[in-house]
Parts: sequence; structure tokens; C-alpha cells
Amino acid sequence: MKQYKIVVEKHPDGYVAYPLGIKGIVVGQGNTYEEALSDIKSAIRFHIETFGEKDFDIEPPILEAFVAEAGV
Repeated sequence: MKQYKIVVEKHPDGYVAYPLGIKGIVVGQGNTYEEALSDIKSAIRFHIETFGEKDFDIEPPILEAFVAEAGV
């Protein structure tokens, strides 16, 4: 089992999840954090089964992710 860094965003109408560093668009959603995480895992499995793992070979690997807020 390969591990991926997943971002889960909370929006007024639900949650959206996506993996970091992936080529192409793979998105999950749900009414709860858990639903969005489950949906993105399912979307990643579907993408790998359909298109192969080449889009998920992240080089160099993402070691950490941070969320920052900056005024511009």
C-alpha cells in the first residue's frame, strides 16, 4: 500500500479532498471529512486501475505540507 499526502478542505457546502503532487485531476468530496477522504481514496484507486500508476510517481516525494496565510 502506497501512502499519499491528501489535502482536505472544508467549504460551506461540504468537504473537498485532493492528493498533493499528482499530475492530472483527482478530486473527492463529501458532506463530512471522512466521506471526502473515503471518496478521494476511491478516486485514486479508480485512476490507477484506469490509467496506471505513472501519474502517481511523485519525484521528488513530498515530505511535508504546510498551510500558510499571507496577505498580498
